Amino acid sequence: MTEAYVALEGGHVIEGRGRAPGTARGELVFTTAYTGYEESLTDPSYEEQVLTFSYPLIGNYGVREERFEDDRVHPRAVLAKELTEDVADWLAEEGVPAVDHLDTRDVVTDIRDEGAMKCGIAVGDDVTEADALEQLEQCKGMSEHTDIGSQVSVDEPVVRGEGNDGETVALVDCGAKGSIVDSLLARDAEVHVLPYDATPEDVASVDPDVLFISNGPGDPANYGAAIDLVQEFVGETPVAGICLGQQIVAEALGGTTEKMDFGHRGVNQPVLDLESGQVVMTTQNHGYTVDEPGDHLEVTQINVNDDTPEGLDGIDHDIITRQYHPEANPGPEDTLDFFDDVLAMADERAQRAVPADD
Repeated sequence: MTEAYVALEGGHVIEGRGRAPGTARGELVFTTAYTGYEESLTDPSYEEQVLTFSYPLIGNYGVREERFEDDRVHPRAVLAKELTEDVADWLAEEGVPAVDHLDTRDVVTDIRDEGAMKCGIAVGDDVTEADALEQLEQCKGMSEHTDIGSQVSVDEPVVRGEGNDGETVALVDCGAKGSIVDSLLARDAEVHVLPYDATPEDVASVDPDVLFISNGPGDPANYGAAIDLVQEFVGETPVAGICLGQQIVAEALGGTTEKMDFGHRGVNQPVLDLESGQVVMTTQNHGYTVDEPGDHLEVTQINVNDDTPEGLDGIDHDIITRQYHPEANPGPEDTLDFFDDVLAMADERAQRAVPADD
């Protein structure tokens, strides 16, 4: 059996079965999702993290590229109770260390008790605990990545759905899931995917009906260029955001964000709409949340479990954001109408801008 060791920040070292070789280090997080492992593993929001699956069997319906959210695996390493050969082989091909035969219940409990923590991973025929501990020490010495957007964003603008008859969307790619773009294209939008550090001139050249800030990994404070874009265009152009995008919009408009103990990660997070009283189930993957929305945003939806803001609307501007992933990959599909609301907001603003006939 290939040796595998996971060294946790508190000093505990766990031994498991190695399924894909290599060494890695990163922030240890978990997801409660029992389906959608392909979507989770290709979600750019997991960049620089070590992903633990709480569901015991991962891989029971194979690996299909059409389910991918990006063109590569983003977690630095993967932990599970049991991985199928399909998933283990895929991770090995991607160069992502993988460990199973772990008591993931204990790992998840540690994260819930202690919060997201740093860890080191070593997998191979002749690795030792010392190798995992060395990775952990290197991870402890790393500051939070301040330019993580460069690892997950497009390098140059990309146009999707060119010539579509719907609204023009400037999507700032801070690590966007592919299904966000697909959801906009399905509504006949023309989507201009811009780098995370796009300038106001880049956005102005698109002349968008909507400025859309995507999801992505890390601290929203590290996305200064996107914050500047919101400040530049708010009031002039409707603004929308998902996940990290909600946090960036709040930061741009005088709100504050904070890091959560272990975040929201899974496909069963209940969200209450404060106006309708309806509760919907949502997919989530984030480690930061909006603490105070500021004077220009109102909280319209909250997480049932901890009352954190899940939806923000503009008080005096056309703004709509969601903390969860309404594109419903890997599910559920309770909130797909968010994209209709975003595009309707843009259409309504355009209608208001048309001068009335004398």
